[in-house]
Amino acid sequence: MTQEIAHQFANDWLHAWNSHDINLIMEHYSEKIEFHSPLVSLLKFNDTGIITSKEELKKYFSIGLNNYPNLNFKLQNVFVGVDTLVIYYSSINNRLSAEVFQLNESNQAVKVYCNYS
Repeated sequence: MTQEIAHQFANDWLHAWNSHDINLIMEHYSEKIEFHSPLVSLLKFNDTGIITSKEELKKYFSIGLNNYPNLNFKLQNVFVGVDTLVIYYSSINNRLSAEVFQLNESNQAVKVYCNYS
């Protein structure tokens, strides 16, 4: 993972979310995805908090976009690891969030771990 790849991915990802374009958002995720978020079970999408299908992830994200029509993410920082990057951002009601992304060779997320303040 390089600084350049991490920052490009983060900026493109935030732009996609802030545009509310579900197809643009989904371009950031691989067909083989493992997505972990406490909001998955809080929103009663499933009981595990884990989504392992791109189709299900799209449904989950669509619920979020519909429930929060004024959703707007603001980048706080990007952190780079060996195989990962972390996007640290503020979300709804200025709630701080950090998402850990592992990308494939096409720079699409294959694993995501969401963390919220």
